[in-house]
Amino acid sequence: MNGYPVIKGASYTLAITPDMVLHNGTTQTTERVVNPDSEYLKELPGHLRSFEDAVNYIPNQVYIGNAKPADLAATEFPYYDKKWSGAVREGRYGQIMPQDEFYGLIQICDAFELVMLEREFAAGVKKKLEKQKLFTEEQLAVLDKNDNSSDYIHELVEKEHAEGLYHNNVLVGAVKRAHDVDVNLSAHVMLENLVTKASNVLSLLELVHKAGVAPDSVDYVIDCCEEACGDMNQRGGGNFAKAAAEIAGFVNATGSDVRGFCAGPAHALLHAAALVQAGTFKNVVVTAGGCTAKLGMNAKDHVKKGLPVLEDAIAGFSALLSADDGVNPQLCTDIVGYHTIGTGSAPQNVISSLVTAPLEKAGLKIPDIDKYAPEMQNPDITKPAGAGDVPEANYKMIAALGVKKGELERSEIKSFVKEHGMTGWAPTQGHIPSGIPYLGAMRDEMLGGEISRAMIIGKGSLFLGRMTNLFDGVSFVVQANDGSAGSGKEEAIDESRIKALIGRAMRTFAEGLMGEEESAEP
Repeated sequence: MNGYPVIKGASYTLAITPDMVLHNGTTQTTERVVNPDSEYLKELPGHLRSFEDAVNYIPNQVYIGNAKPADLAATEFPYYDKKWSGAVREGRYGQIMPQDEFYGLIQICDAFELVMLEREFAAGVKKKLEKQKLFTEEQLAVLDKNDNSSDYIHELVEKEHAEGLYHNNVLVGAVKRAHDVDVNLSAHVMLENLVTKASNVLSLLELVHKAGVAPDSVDYVIDCCEEACGDMNQRGGGNFAKAAAEIAGFVNATGSDVRGFCAGPAHALLHAAALVQAGTFKNVVVTAGGCTAKLGMNAKDHVKKGLPVLEDAIAGFSALLSADDGVNPQLCTDIVGYHTIGTGSAPQNVISSLVTAPLEKAGLKIPDIDKYAPEMQNPDITKPAGAGDVPEANYKMIAALGVKKGELERSEIKSFVKEHGMTGWAPTQGHIPSGIPYLGAMRDEMLGGEISRAMIIGKGSLFLGRMTNLFDGVSFVVQANDGSAGSGKEEAIDESRIKALIGRAMRTFAEGLMGEEESAEP
């Protein structure tokens, strides 16, 4: 038994929030300040998708597990003008939630009564959420407290510095500021953080519901989003992990936050794996919610080219790591790549540190990994914005290193990209695309015997915080379980047998000594 931790389940959720694109995405809020009469702002509403269009969108169906990565690869590019046959909001790994229901969830996650919803809107949302199996009666009862008129909601936004919640371009709610002067507790920041918390909670609840995780069995939670919560004296004090776990009912869990920009989830999974393998905690969940700021981040380019706004989703994910059970895929804690301070930012150096260095240390070659999951951004979003196909670029760099090391022929680069790579399907929510979207499908493929090894790669741009110009990244290999761990009974039997043998030997030794002493007496 090697003692590797295993990935026992993963969940993925999307909340489709078109009105938040208009009112909370930083591309739009900035444009409203610097160029309030721009043609872009005038045209933008006409490019927003309906909830049905978002559900039918093939990359979204891959994200929640109703379609496979191979299905997307077999679909003609671009994807925005095609529909997935039989698409539904409920998926194998999670769900796609409409905006109005998500507003209700935000209020359920509000611990300080900052969220106000218009009474009729709240009543309608409660009826919808009651149809799901995710929420308790106590949680749903929170929505009954809304005795707010539309006039009161307008007054909060217009006179009390509250942040508006809009649905179909109608003001239906508001998030109040949590402090009169502390900008860290402003209505803007509180809405941002509540959205992150709510999308995090949704993925945790789906992990319980879809992956069969018992809430009271989880003893540690790690949040790895890109937001920060605190006040003027500790702007990023945290703790999103415990805040979300509380709503999800993880009563026996503690937790903390890990940050690393886009590489955060990969770092967090390594933290979780170490805690499990050390025996410090048995069941550790890594989780993250989404980000309002990145809604419509590339919408200017999409609108200019006549495309729908594809960045209209708040994403979330959760993954459970536990001790080896002899069944689930193992996270190999001894095959880990990492970008050191001395590595530099040259693309070849980065890929070498994250891919070839750990593989060579383990005696493996680049083709020995069946699937690589680097930055899994959806090319439907990035190509029109001029960023190209990000996953494909990563695969070509990995293949080029394989050629340089003599592990691949130059003529094999194209086939390597096709066989060992995947088309990206993740929303551009920063930390969300960074290798993590593949965990669910990867687990299914390994359990089904389709692949044996995969590498998850997380990369991050630390310069965004203006503290360093360094790049960042970590990677790790996941392998199919060979079943050697079993149920643990054999080990218990062996241990008791060993103790019995030692005890018997000690008794024999003691009896022998006593016999020698007796024979030596005069």
